[in-house]
Amino acid sequence: MSIRVLEVLATLRRAGAEQVAVSLAGGLDRTRFETAVVSLYDPFSGGFEAALEECGVTVWHLGKRRGLDPRMWARLAQVVRRFRPDVLHTHSYVMRYVLPVHYRKLVHTVHNLAEREVDGIGRAIHRLAFRAGAAPVAISAALARSFAQLYGREPAAVIPNGVDVGRGFRPEARALWRSRHGFGPGDCLVVSVARLDAQKNPLHLIGAFAEGLREAPAAHLLMAGEGPLLEPARQLASQAGLAARVHFLGLREDVAELLSACDLFALGSDWEGAPMAILEAMAAHLPVVATAVGGVPDLVEDAVTGILAPVRDRSALARAMAALERDSGLRQRMGTAAAHRAQRFDQAGMIERYAELFERRVRGVEP
Repeated sequence: MSIRVLEVLATLRRAGAEQVAVSLAGGLDRTRFETAVVSLYDPFSGGFEAALEECGVTVWHLGKRRGLDPRMWARLAQVVRRFRPDVLHTHSYVMRYVLPVHYRKLVHTVHNLAEREVDGIGRAIHRLAFRAGAAPVAISAALARSFAQLYGREPAAVIPNGVDVGRGFRPEARALWRSRHGFGPGDCLVVSVARLDAQKNPLHLIGAFAEGLREAPAAHLLMAGEGPLLEPARQLASQAGLAARVHFLGLREDVAELLSACDLFALGSDWEGAPMAILEAMAAHLPVVATAVGGVPDLVEDAVTGILAPVRDRSALARAMAALERDSGLRQRMGTAAAHRAQRFDQAGMIERYAELFERRVRGVEP
């Protein structure tokens, strides 16, 4: 008999935690598992709903309002009664709605530094859940350390995020994507795929681009994503005299083509888990320039697959981008090494490790 796995998330917006859940819901072996997904919020434009529909995965949206919404307990309980999950897999802050409804065979993935993942109430609820037997999963060694420091216990498993490395590189898209979007073959395109919020610190990245590449007229910064810092980011680019060279692309459904059209990936985050966007960039043969925070050093090998900079060190980030912009041979060597390293983070391996964890939970075997 198949094991029923219910993935529970806040939303199905295109972001790292959501991508993991969607990959599991659509990728777990159908002879061993039956999957479904709950999103507390209603659909957002450009979300993962279409991908789940294509895989034939049932999705429930519960219509959550902002802030604490007590209606979620009854609505989630109704889904649980209907689907009858053997394992319930939670992400981000949703445990506060799940634990009062379903406390058996829980798995919770920690996608960010433990102290950053949820608020104080959320941490208290997580402690209750872990004492009740919920199995925590960290997505990197750095997150495992932060989890142990905060909760005084080791996670049940460390399962790195994975991407479909076989589909992440579209070299044939390079010329076509550039032509369609007004870029020439000689332009150096620096791309960042990230939500425009305080964690990702897009203002820091724009400042570093201005410092390092202002005198490189063929260099452009492409920022794919949305968020509350969009307008401040636009203003900063304009104030720096770079409005024509910093491009805000919004949410993208052509990420593989976008990455394949670019020359290097950059991320200036203040804190991180293990960004899926970095893995996608590596799979697309891009060298990575990023701040060495959270699980980023677990992904990027400094001076081999990219260049790491200290957090909030704008000049270091600027120098790294400038060095790669000047040296196409270095970009190619690091990009090739990045693609090779990305093989360690293949999506199939991630899915199988979760499958084994879910099976152990059902059998009552401690992870």
